[in-house]
Amino acid sequence: MNWPIKIALISITSLAYATTGLAQDPAAEPPAPPEPICKTEQHFGDFDFWVGEWNVYSNDEKRDFQGTNSITKHHGNCLIMENWTSVQGGTGRSMNYYDPVENQWRQLWVAGGYSIDYTGGLDESGSMVLNGKINYYKTGKSHAFRGRWTPNEDGSVRQFFEQKSLETSEWAVWFDGLYVRR
Repeated sequence: MNWPIKIALISITSLAYATTGLAQDPAAEPPAPPEPICKTEQHFGDFDFWVGEWNVYSNDEKRDFQGTNSITKHHGNCLIMENWTSVQGGTGRSMNYYDPVENQWRQLWVAGGYSIDYTGGLDESGSMVLNGKINYYKTGKSHAFRGRWTPNEDGSVRQFFEQKSLETSEWAVWFDGLYVRR
Protein backbone atom coordinates (compact mmCIF):
# COMPACT_ATOMS: atom_id res chain seq x y z
CA MET A 1 0.00 0.00 0.00
CA ASN A 2 1.39 3.40 -0.85
CA TRP A 3 1.93 6.18 1.67
CA PRO A 4 -0.83 8.56 0.56
CA ILE A 5 -3.48 5.80 0.96
CA LYS A 6 -2.10 4.78 4.38
CA ILE A 7 -2.17 8.40 5.58
CA ALA A 8 -5.76 8.80 4.31
CA LEU A 9 -6.91 5.64 6.11
CA ILE A 10 -5.20 6.70 9.36
CA SER A 11 -6.78 10.16 9.09
CA ILE A 12 -10.28 8.74 8.48
CA THR A 13 -9.94 6.28 11.39
CA SER A 14 -8.65 9.01 13.74
CA LEU A 15 -11.44 11.36 12.69
CA ALA A 16 -14.08 8.63 13.34
CA TYR A 17 -12.74 8.03 16.88
CA ALA A 18 -12.52 11.75 17.59
CA THR A 19 -16.07 12.37 16.37
CA THR A 20 -17.40 9.51 18.50
CA GLY A 21 -15.63 10.93 21.53
CA LEU A 22 -17.04 14.41 20.94
CA ALA A 23 -20.60 13.08 20.63
CA GLN A 24 -20.45 11.36 24.02
CA ASP A 25 -19.95 13.49 27.11
CA PRO A 26 -18.29 11.20 29.65
CA ALA A 27 -19.50 13.45 32.50
CA ALA A 28 -23.15 13.24 31.44
CA GLU A 29 -25.31 10.64 33.20
CA PRO A 30 -27.20 8.24 30.97
CA PRO A 31 -30.95 8.85 30.85
CA ALA A 32 -32.93 6.88 33.43
CA PRO A 33 -34.91 3.99 31.97
CA PRO A 34 -38.67 4.44 32.10
CA GLU A 35 -40.46 2.94 35.12
CA PRO A 36 -41.97 -0.49 34.35
CA ILE A 37 -45.75 -0.46 33.88
CA CYS A 38 -46.13 -2.72 36.92
CA LYS A 39 -44.77 0.10 39.10
CA THR A 40 -46.79 2.90 37.54
CA GLU A 41 -50.24 1.40 36.79
CA GLN A 42 -52.41 1.62 39.91
CA HIS A 43 -54.00 -1.86 39.93
CA PHE A 44 -50.65 -3.64 40.32
CA GLY A 45 -50.70 -2.46 43.95
CA ASP A 46 -54.24 -3.68 44.73
CA PHE A 47 -53.04 -6.79 46.56
CA ASP A 48 -50.10 -5.17 48.40
CA PHE A 49 -51.96 -5.39 51.72
CA TRP A 50 -51.30 -9.16 51.59
CA VAL A 51 -47.54 -8.86 50.99
CA GLY A 52 -45.48 -9.81 54.06
CA GLU A 53 -44.46 -12.57 56.43
CA TRP A 54 -47.45 -14.06 58.25
CA ASN A 55 -48.53 -16.43 60.97
CA VAL A 56 -51.96 -17.81 60.09
CA TYR A 57 -54.61 -18.73 62.66
CA SER A 58 -58.15 -20.05 62.49
CA ASN A 59 -60.55 -17.13 62.33
CA ASP A 60 -62.66 -18.20 65.32
CA GLU A 61 -62.55 -17.95 69.11
CA LYS A 62 -59.94 -20.74 69.32
CA ARG A 63 -57.35 -18.96 67.13
CA ASP A 64 -55.58 -22.27 66.43
CA PHE A 65 -52.23 -21.87 64.66
CA GLN A 66 -52.63 -23.07 61.05
CA GLY A 67 -49.21 -22.33 59.53
CA THR A 68 -47.01 -19.65 58.00
CA ASN A 69 -47.20 -17.80 54.73
CA SER A 70 -44.62 -15.68 52.93
CA ILE A 71 -46.04 -13.31 50.32
CA THR A 72 -43.41 -11.54 48.18
CA LYS A 73 -43.30 -9.33 45.10
CA HIS A 74 -41.14 -10.10 42.07
CA HIS A 75 -40.28 -9.02 38.54
CA GLY A 76 -40.58 -5.27 38.95
CA ASN A 77 -43.84 -5.42 40.94
CA CYS A 78 -45.56 -7.61 38.30
CA LEU A 79 -45.87 -10.84 40.30
CA ILE A 80 -46.85 -11.77 43.85
CA MET A 81 -45.63 -15.18 45.00
CA GLU A 82 -47.17 -17.06 47.92
CA ASN A 83 -45.29 -19.77 49.83
CA TRP A 84 -47.50 -21.58 52.36
CA THR A 85 -46.47 -24.14 54.97
CA SER A 86 -49.17 -25.66 57.19
CA VAL A 87 -48.65 -26.69 60.80
CA GLN A 88 -48.86 -30.32 59.59
CA GLY A 89 -46.03 -29.69 57.10
CA GLY A 90 -48.09 -29.45 53.91
CA THR A 91 -47.07 -26.82 51.39
CA GLY A 92 -48.62 -24.84 48.57
CA ARG A 93 -47.58 -22.10 46.19
CA SER A 94 -49.44 -19.48 44.25
CA MET A 95 -48.68 -16.94 41.56
CA ASN A 96 -50.80 -13.81 41.65
CA TYR A 97 -50.77 -11.09 39.04
CA TYR A 98 -52.81 -8.27 37.62
CA ASP A 99 -53.51 -8.55 33.90
CA PRO A 100 -54.14 -5.05 32.48
CA VAL A 101 -55.37 -6.50 29.17
CA GLU A 102 -58.10 -8.50 30.95
CA ASN A 103 -58.46 -5.84 33.70
CA GLN A 104 -58.46 -8.48 36.44
CA TRP A 105 -56.34 -10.25 39.03
CA ARG A 106 -55.56 -13.94 38.67
CA GLN A 107 -54.29 -16.50 41.16
CA LEU A 108 -52.94 -19.91 40.23
CA TRP A 109 -52.49 -22.10 43.32
CA VAL A 110 -50.93 -25.56 43.40
CA ALA A 111 -50.63 -27.85 46.42
CA GLY A 112 -50.26 -31.59 46.93
CA GLY A 113 -53.29 -33.07 45.20
CA TYR A 114 -55.25 -30.05 44.02
CA SER A 115 -55.07 -26.72 42.19
CA ILE A 116 -57.13 -23.54 42.22
CA ASP A 117 -57.49 -21.10 39.33
CA TYR A 118 -59.54 -17.98 39.84
CA THR A 119 -59.84 -14.34 38.81
CA GLY A 120 -61.38 -11.11 40.04
CA GLY A 121 -60.34 -7.91 41.74
CA LEU A 122 -61.04 -5.45 44.53
CA ASP A 123 -64.63 -4.96 45.57
CA GLU A 124 -66.11 -1.68 46.83
CA SER A 125 -64.97 -2.41 50.40
CA GLY A 126 -61.32 -2.98 49.44
CA SER A 127 -61.36 -6.78 49.69
CA MET A 128 -59.73 -8.88 46.98
CA VAL A 129 -62.43 -11.23 45.65
CA LEU A 130 -61.58 -14.07 43.26
CA ASN A 131 -63.92 -16.61 41.67
CA GLY A 132 -63.07 -19.75 39.74
CA LYS A 133 -62.62 -23.44 40.38
CA ILE A 134 -60.74 -25.98 42.44
CA ASN A 135 -59.61 -29.23 40.81
CA TYR A 136 -59.01 -32.33 42.93
CA TYR A 137 -56.49 -34.61 41.21
CA LYS A 138 -57.38 -37.88 42.96
CA THR A 139 -61.12 -37.73 42.30
CA GLY A 140 -60.93 -35.86 39.01
CA LYS A 141 -63.65 -33.51 40.22
CA SER A 142 -63.87 -29.75 39.83
CA HIS A 143 -65.90 -27.45 42.08
CA ALA A 144 -66.76 -23.78 41.87
CA PHE A 145 -64.51 -21.94 44.32
CA ARG A 146 -64.24 -18.40 45.63
CA GLY A 147 -61.90 -16.51 47.91
CA ARG A 148 -61.92 -13.19 49.73
CA TRP A 149 -58.94 -11.42 51.34
CA THR A 150 -60.00 -8.56 53.60
CA PRO A 151 -57.50 -6.14 55.16
CA ASN A 152 -58.35 -5.31 58.78
CA GLU A 153 -57.66 -2.01 60.56
CA ASP A 154 -55.04 -3.65 62.82
CA GLY A 155 -52.95 -4.76 59.79
CA SER A 156 -54.14 -8.37 59.87
CA VAL A 157 -55.87 -9.95 56.88
CA ARG A 158 -58.85 -12.32 56.85
CA GLN A 159 -58.72 -15.02 54.18
CA PHE A 160 -62.08 -16.67 53.56
CA PHE A 161 -62.59 -19.49 51.02
CA GLU A 162 -65.78 -21.28 49.98
CA GLN A 163 -66.43 -24.30 47.76
CA LYS A 164 -69.71 -25.09 46.00
CA SER A 165 -71.10 -28.58 46.53
CA LEU A 166 -71.69 -30.60 43.36
CA GLU A 167 -74.63 -32.39 44.99
CA THR A 168 -76.50 -29.51 46.66
CA SER A 169 -75.13 -26.46 44.80
CA GLU A 170 -74.68 -24.80 48.21
CA TRP A 171 -71.58 -22.92 49.27
CA ALA A 172 -69.62 -24.28 52.25
CA VAL A 173 -66.68 -22.76 54.13
CA TRP A 174 -63.44 -24.34 52.91
CA PHE A 175 -61.03 -22.22 54.99
CA ASP A 176 -61.39 -19.18 57.26
CA GLY A 177 -58.06 -17.82 58.40
CA LEU A 178 -56.59 -14.75 60.08
CA TYR A 179 -53.19 -13.56 58.92
CA VAL A 180 -51.10 -11.81 61.59
CA ARG A 181 -47.74 -10.26 60.67
CA ARG A 182 -44.69 -11.98 62.11
